[in-house]
Formats: sequence, C-alpha cells, structure tokens
Amino acid sequence: MHNITRRQFFAGVSALALMPNIARATEIRELRAGTAKVQVAPAEYPQTDVWAFDGAVPGTMIRVGQGARVQRRLVNALKQDTAVHWHGLRIDNAMDGVPGLTQDAVKPDGDFLYDFTVPDAGTYWYHSHNQSTEQVARGLYGVLIVDEPNAPEVDHDIVVLMDDWRLTQQAQIADDFGQIHDWSHGGRLGNYIHARLFPDVPEVQKNQRLRLRFVNTATDRIMQFGMRGMTGHVVALDGMPLQQPMKAETMVLAPAQRVDFIVDITGDVGEKAQFLIQDRDQVFILSEIPIAGQQSVNPRDQVAALPPNPIAYLTDVSTARVAELRMTGGAMGGLRKAVYNGQEMDANELIENGQIWAFNGVAGMPGEPLAVVGKGETLRIPIVNDTVFPHAMHIHGNHFQEVRKDGTLGPLRDTILVQPNETREIAFIGENPGEWLFHCHMLSHQAAGMRTWVRVEA
Repeated sequence: MHNITRRQFFAGVSALALMPNIARATEIRELRAGTAKVQVAPAEYPQTDVWAFDGAVPGTMIRVGQGARVQRRLVNALKQDTAVHWHGLRIDNAMDGVPGLTQDAVKPDGDFLYDFTVPDAGTYWYHSHNQSTEQVARGLYGVLIVDEPNAPEVDHDIVVLMDDWRLTQQAQIADDFGQIHDWSHGGRLGNYIHARLFPDVPEVQKNQRLRLRFVNTATDRIMQFGMRGMTGHVVALDGMPLQQPMKAETMVLAPAQRVDFIVDITGDVGEKAQFLIQDRDQVFILSEIPIAGQQSVNPRDQVAALPPNPIAYLTDVSTARVAELRMTGGAMGGLRKAVYNGQEMDANELIENGQIWAFNGVAGMPGEPLAVVGKGETLRIPIVNDTVFPHAMHIHGNHFQEVRKDGTLGPLRDTILVQPNETREIAFIGENPGEWLFHCHMLSHQAAGMRTWVRVEA
C-alpha cells in the first residue's frame, strides 16, 4: 500500500458533500447494509468501494422527536454477518445490537426488525457491531438525532461528522484489517482525516448562532479539534445536556464520543468560519464556511442550558458497591498469560488467537459479568489503565458520571477516555435492565480482547 500524502488529502478535505436522506416518520422502513461507491477522497480521486447503509456514508440520517418510536428493518445484503448498535441510546436490551449478547448476528440475505422508543433527546449514532473493526472502517454507520420538544433557537443545526480512513493511492479502503501491530498499538489509524457537514451550509453571517453536533466515527483515532471565527459553549456530551453550558472552543473526542456546541459567528465578513484538527504538532483545516454578511450589529444573548433528559443524576456514591476494571496488555507491556474462552493461555497462544489485551486477566468476552447491578443500585467502576496506550471505555444502554479525585461528580457520558497509566472512576445507577456490553471503543482494541459486560437486574 502506498500512503496518500498529507498535502494531497488535506488540500481537499471539504470536497465530500454527500447529503444523507432524513427520515422523520415512525413507520417501518428498511435499513439496507450493502456495497456501494461513494466519493470519499477529493474529486480528483476515483470513487471508493464502501460498505454502507442505504448506499451512502453516512447512512440515512434518522431524525425523530423525543419519545418517538423508531422501527427499522435491517436487511443484510453483505457477504458477512452484521448487526446494528444504536450508540448512546438507553433502549430495550433486546434492541442493542450486540451479537452473542443481545441477539444473533444477521446472516447474509437475512433481516432483523429493530423496534424501540427513544427516551432522551440528543446526538447519537448507529453502527455495525459485528466484525466492527472492518465494517465500521468500511463505512457502516449513520447519525441519529433526537430533537427536544423545545429546542434552542439557532440559525443552523449542523452535524459535523469526523472520520479517519486508511486509503490506498487509488482511494480504495486498504484491505489490511487485523494487523497485530495496529491491534497492539493505537489501533487502525488512517491517512485521511476529514469532516463532513450535514447540512452543507454554503455560507453564514456574523452574529448568527449555530448548533454544532460533533461525532467522532473513527474506528480508533482520537480527534483533537478546534474552531476559528466562532465562539461557543459546550451544551451536551454524548447526547446528555450539561446542567450548565461550558465555554470552550477546543475539544478532544475519543472514538464514538459526541459533543454539542452552541456557537456564535464572531469572524469578520469576508473571513471564514473554520473547523480545525491538530495532528501531532500541526493544525489543519478540516472544513470552512464563508462569512458572507452580518446578521445583526449586536451578539446574541447568553447560551442557555438544554432541557434535561429523564435520567437520574448521582448525588452520593460513598456507599456504592465497587467493581474494579484493570487493563493490561498491548505493546511495550504485553500479556504473559490470560484466560481466553475459559482456558489460561500464555502469550504465544493468546497472539495466535488474536488476543493482545485483557480486563482483569481475561482476554475477550468473559462468561461471567464484571458486576451484577440490582435495579436502583449504584455501581462504581475504577478503571485502571496499566498500559501505555489510551482507551475509550464505552458502556451500552446506560450513561455514567465520573467520580473525580476531589469527590465531585462529572457530567453524564457513555464513553470515557482513560489515558496511559491513569485511573479514572465512573459510577451509574442500574435503571435499564439487561446484559450490557462494556468495552474499549478503539475497535481494534475491542477485537483484540478489551470487552466485558454488566448485568442490570429487572
């Protein structure tokens, strides 16, 4: 494989302008997973062969009101089994889309009806959860927006979808999945980072107000991004509103994390509102929108908090039960031994089985849950990262709060980035019954051993 040069790709990072269909109705509609060709790279490159939902990357945008019923019949037109996980949604366990835990994988030419109600407003997404290291990297994902009954007043509501592709010189997806070097290091990192805006607004005006919904759909890359010509506040993380908006113009998003900003255009007429990303020690423009005029002389009023979702916040975790999760393995550390499929194996046997990481000495999905949580019970999970790589820990079907070192509780999230040799602690209330996956959302790390589960009793 020949790498595409950084200059070649970053010169055209805003070239892709595929507008997804938006489905607002609640009738049963088909969600077809199949092959397609899309213009991923800049226009001077050929179209890329992808795997896609409804023939587009991202797939059809699903947009519904809070409390709506969503019904989608997945039809598998691929030659691999697949399934759909509705990331961040607190829905019925049977609809969570995890083969081997909540459902059987959908076979080629098979189908499965996903039918659930969305309790929380916010920014969410959906993606394959079978062989996801490959299937998500090939394009099997889409965005799901749940609108508040009383949404904030903005001039534009824009999804900023960030992705990281590993492409050949012919702009085709590199077929080198499952490399041990990738899995044991930072994961499958690409050579083409870009952002796509939906809708693709042609211009903005000074003092206009925008809601920006950033989604990191990359399989493994952590995105550090910023903005220029805009001043804003974070109003939601991973779909859940902050109780108080937080002023910020830069953010780090691990794979699968989302952040909602409300920003005001502060650049001058004739300049551009820009989305930036830092890669190593350099900053690149991901996308930009011309500032074509001035809407008003004066800036807008102060940004208000979004309406809260119907989820309980923690107040006291001092008496909560504790279940520690300790991460080991990877390069520059390695697993000398671990349990895999119920058998203790040495390093060579683990590598032969593609297992490089472990939770609490177990590589891959354990037979017993990390913890069993009673309904209404609070569980604390100290996450100890005894490796030299960061890990983005995601829990399905629930949102947690971080228990900070000073004892305060952080905002609600569904994914937390744990840095090398760091310990971070989360806590959540067992409100949503079922068997819920808890894994690293660096999908290469998940495939190579970093997954477990929690049972919440009814």
